[in-house]
Order: sequence, then structure tokens, then C-alpha cells
Amino acid sequence: MTTPLRSLPVTALTEAQAAEELAALAQAIAEADLAYHQQDAPVITDAEYDALRRRNAAIEARFPALKRADSPSDASPGAAPAAGFAKARHGTPMLSLDNAFAPEDFLEFTKSIRRFLRLDEAELLRFVAEPKIDGLSVNLTYENGVFVRGATRGDGTEGEDITRNLETFSDKNLPRRLAAPFPEQIEIRGEVFMTKADFIAFRDEQARLAEEREQRRERGEKVGPEIRIPANPRNAAAGSLRQLDPEITRQRPLRLFAYAQGESSAPVAETHSGYLARLAEWGFDVNPLSRALPDEHAAEAFQAEMAAQRAGLAYDIDGVVYKLDRLDWQARLGFVGRAPRWAIAWKFPAEQAMTRLLDIQIQVGRTGALTPRAVMQPVNVGGVMVQHATLHNEDEIARKDVRIGDTVILQRAGDVIPQIVGIVPEKRPAEAVPFAFPTTCPACGSHAVRPEGEVVRRCTGGLICPAQTVERLKHFVGRTAMDIEGLGEENILRLHEEGLVKSPADIFRLHRHAERMRGWEGWGKGAKTSKKVDNLLAAIEARRNPPLERFIFALGIRRIGAQNAKLLARHYHSLAEWRAKMLAATIIGSEAREELGSIQGVGPAIATELAEFFAEQRNRDALDDLAREVTPQDAERLESDSPFAGKVVVFTGTLERSSRDEAEAVADRLGAKVTKSVSKKTDFVVVGADAGSKAKKAAELGVRTLTEPEWRALAGLTD
Repeated sequence: MTTPLRSLPVTALTEAQAAEELAALAQAIAEADLAYHQQDAPVITDAEYDALRRRNAAIEARFPALKRADSPSDASPGAAPAAGFAKARHGTPMLSLDNAFAPEDFLEFTKSIRRFLRLDEAELLRFVAEPKIDGLSVNLTYENGVFVRGATRGDGTEGEDITRNLETFSDKNLPRRLAAPFPEQIEIRGEVFMTKADFIAFRDEQARLAEEREQRRERGEKVGPEIRIPANPRNAAAGSLRQLDPEITRQRPLRLFAYAQGESSAPVAETHSGYLARLAEWGFDVNPLSRALPDEHAAEAFQAEMAAQRAGLAYDIDGVVYKLDRLDWQARLGFVGRAPRWAIAWKFPAEQAMTRLLDIQIQVGRTGALTPRAVMQPVNVGGVMVQHATLHNEDEIARKDVRIGDTVILQRAGDVIPQIVGIVPEKRPAEAVPFAFPTTCPACGSHAVRPEGEVVRRCTGGLICPAQTVERLKHFVGRTAMDIEGLGEENILRLHEEGLVKSPADIFRLHRHAERMRGWEGWGKGAKTSKKVDNLLAAIEARRNPPLERFIFALGIRRIGAQNAKLLARHYHSLAEWRAKMLAATIIGSEAREELGSIQGVGPAIATELAEFFAEQRNRDALDDLAREVTPQDAERLESDSPFAGKVVVFTGTLERSSRDEAEAVADRLGAKVTKSVSKKTDFVVVGADAGSKAKKAAELGVRTLTEPEWRALAGLTD
């Protein structure tokens, strides 16, 4: 898979073009997450993946009303733990990093730190620079200095328990005991990798074994499972570490660099550089190329130095990670979305390649959008085999005059990532003709229309279109939604074709059809499949009490991503309250509508989508049908001794001691509901300098106001 993004800059996109591209980006990023984190077979490089997210974030920033329900910016990085491993929950999330590609990107990153912390230019920003190893991230838990558990990143919150595999590492690479002093409990994070030399030897051995297996098969002899030959060191390391048999892992040449801290019961150091020194004292390998930089201005020179050394290093790197050295500043900065505010990955540029376009396929998405996908002769671009690329829409195909049979140029670099940048005219075959975009849906035959002013052609079949229904069901069972193990694309499609699953509620009634399902080929015949139905039904039963936020996200309401679903769950607490308030919010100007629109992070556009969803009787019927089968858990009410726990807080005016962003982040951590507008449900309005209409409205409604010093005192902030 590749995803050729529109060559137009974000500032030049029309609203229709932006909507179309966000749809393609959401699909491409989801596919990349699954391939990279669960299948150990990445289809794009890390640089391309990060740039996909960057492009997505830039479009969402310019067109906030177009943010999708399945927005990648709301999803945790990674993929759900694979079948075959127990799940392990991380004490603190293993999130990803925002990226930079040029000095100006890094400069903007440092400016954002200064704005958030209210620092002047005279205050030095010291960083620790660490080469970004291309391997598999792991989380190591130590209790009383003893290694007790290890897990993969997974979806960032929950990973695969690979303790037995990690125990095959030598004590010199992964210490079993930490030398005192140490916290009572600590999570230590690192990267498992394979050197280039070890990878070449391993790959050659796998190729030899695969050839011998094929020769035995041709002779009619019994052979074992197919032998996978990894494409690069990262694939080899990830596949080796995620073996169900630890003895296989023991035989693989794996190494570990430790580089970060997760949850800890006590402080370890005051700086990140001090923490790395402690890791070395405990016996971990810390990348010797990591360096403490005196200020932000030293980063560009270090980046150039690493780029020059990159090819000669013993292992693959795809950039450098820059982390703010002071841990107290890291704590204040915290996280935004999926990434820390205090660290960034500055990536190296990539390259181009040529290949032949074999076909253009039309895919139908959850909203009925017809998206053309290029099928190409596989080509190695930057160490990744690429075979597919989205072509966005019919205008993009016509603009580039891309025809089946053409030799196309793929580009992988900067903020315009894996894209077909053009064709090679002199290599065009004589029989190549312009592509005719279909005017009917390939899934249901309904008319596919393109409204005036839009670039996306959509199927008009709606609920009768199997492609749209299946896509909605796939979203419902997905890893960030209901996370039902065993209900992948192939199984969802089979259940839908058999008429057993037409709606989400039908999934929870599948136990009524267990015997019929056991009669299907591959579902109940033979030792390998005899438990498939039982395992699937058990996985479904295990999801009858999902967290409210997952339930809301799984409904697939437009623009309700995972983060917005979390905001809604936290604000309304229960399904009954949320449903009642959403129904009341269908009335424009109502108190419920005003409350909904004032939730920090929601806003009027998302409020409109929610109101329109609940205004449709068929949507309410489907929700109620599902609620008869599923009982979502009430959202956890944050327990806190803070006077702001569960209170609605509004900030207005200019604060002197911190930025508005930092104050809102603190209030959120204290359990407050931070909103943007003042109503009679508001508990506190924190008034800074030059406060305007919000302070006036608070006075009119009798809402308690706080000065900044009063706010800081109540919040327990020390000056």
C-alpha cells in the first residue's frame, strides 16, 4: 500500500478536496497500523507514516468541521494485541511522536514549548538527542528491582505480554535485577532491534530453509509451515520477538537499547540525561550516540552528523528523537492527542522509484465514497515493498493522466508522501486509454453521483449497499471501537453474506446460529477450526460490557473520533444520560444543545452531527436495539480531593503565571470539565487580565469567579 497525497499544499485545498483526502488518509493510516504493529510487515516507512499523520493533522487544523469519526489524530498509535498472547496494560500509555522534516519544523516545535511554558528567549532549552532505532518498542516492568513483565506497545494502552520471550535475552542486555537504589515499581521502555549484519545472515538462512522446504514439497514429502523471509531488520526483530514459542526467539540475534521511562512509583532523576545514566548503572545498553545538547540551536548540527553516519551504522535509524532534558518541564508540558509536547522525531528524507501500473480498482467506503486504488507491480522503495496506492478521485487520475499500463513514478519524501508524482510518457504502451471512472457502484449497482462542487463520487445505495454496511460493521468491531477478536474483514464479510449480521446488534445474537456456523468450511470442520466458532462467541460475550467511550465511538457517528467519544463519555457518564441529553440537543437553542456545544473539544460542528444522528428515528432504533444486547460501563468519575473534581471550569483573559493551554491541561488532570462558554451549569470562571464577555456573563449568572492566584492556590500549584 502507498498513499499518494494530493500535490496541492493544504492551504490550496477546497473543502470538498479536504474531505476526500481525509477519508483516504484515515484508511491508509489504519492499514499501515495493522501491517506494522500486528503483522510485522510494514507497507510504508516510518517517515511516510508520520508524514501521513502530519498531512492529516494539517488538513484537520484548516478544516476542523471535517474531522472524521475515525480520525487518526484521535486514535492511539499501534494495533490491538494479536491472538495468541495475553494482554498487558501499560501503567502509562506508550504514545507516539510528532515529527519534523526540516529546521523550520524543529524551530516551530521549540517555539510551542516556549509558548506553553511562558519562557523568554534567554531561557535555554536543553535537549537529549537519541538516534531513532527502527525496531519494536517494548515496556519492561520491574517490581522491587526484579523484572516481572514485558509487553509490546500494542495500541499504546494495552500490548501483548511477551515476558517469556524477553526472558531469553541475556542478563547483560536485559537485566533481571536492578542495582539499588531503585523505585518500588518502574516501567522501563526500550527498542528491540537486529543489526544489519545479523539481519543479512538471518535472512540468508531463512531463504536457505525456505528453498529446502520447497524442494521437499516438490518431492511430495511432508513439510512444516511456510517460512517467511523478512524484508528488513525491523520486520525480522518484530517477528522474532512475537513468536509463540520462546525457544525460537532465543535463537534469534536480538538486542535492546533502553531509552525511556513509563510509570514509576518514585522519581529516578531530575533530567532525562540523568535517567539515561541511571539506566546504564542498572545494566541496560543505552545508545552511545545519544547526546545531551546545550541548547536547541545544536540540534541541526547533530541531525546533519547523524545523517552523514547513518549508512555506516550497525543498525537502521530513520531519524533522531529530541527530548527536553528537564523532567519537571516534561511533566508540565504533558501530552496533546497522541504525542508528548516535549519530544519530537526529526526524520530523514526518503527516495523515488518507478514501477508499472497494472490496474485501477474502485473501493467503496463506509460513507459510500468511491475511491480508486492503484495496483502496481511490486517495487522496493526505501526498503519497503509497495504494491498499492490510493488515487484519491477521478480528478486526480485525469490531472495526472494516469492510465493502466503506464510506468509511474513513486515519491517518498517530506510532507508529500508515497505519491504517484507522475508518469513516464515515453514508456506508455500504445494500447493505453484514459481511465473511465464508473458512474454506478461496483458493490450494489446503484447510481454513483458527484454533487456539484465536490470531488468525491458517492454511491446512493445507502443501507442497501453491502459495501457500506460491511464497512460500518468493520468499524464497529475494530480495535479502537468494540475490539472483538476474531471478527476481521473476512469473517465480517462472510457473516454478512450469509445474512446473519446486518446490524451491530446482530453480532451479539450470533450464538443463536452457532450450529449453522460450525457447518461452514473452515469454521467447524477439522481440528484446527473446531474451536473457531466457540472462540468467536466467547470474544463477543466478553464485549457485552464495553467502556462507554468505546461504545460511542463504535457507533460510527460522523466526526466522533475516539477522543471526542471519550469527552462525551466523561461528560455524560452513562448511556442513558447521554442518549437523553443528545435527544434533547436535537432542538436548536435548547439548554442541552448549549451544554453539548460548550464541551471543550466538541464545538458546534460536532454538536450538529450528534443532533442530526439522534434526529433520525432509524438511528435511535438501531441504538436501542444494540442497547438491548450490550450494557456499556458508566464512564469513570475521576476521584480527586481537588475542589475542581467534576466541576465545570472556564478560563478567560490572559494568565500571567502560565499559558491558557497549560492551565486547562492542569484543570483536566484535576478532574474538571473544561468548557469554552459560560452557562448556569458552570462552577468556576478563572479570570485573567483583559477578561471580556465571559467574565461579564459569569457575574450576570452568579457563577463563582477566581483570580489567577486563587485558581493556583485551589489547584495546589506552587509559585
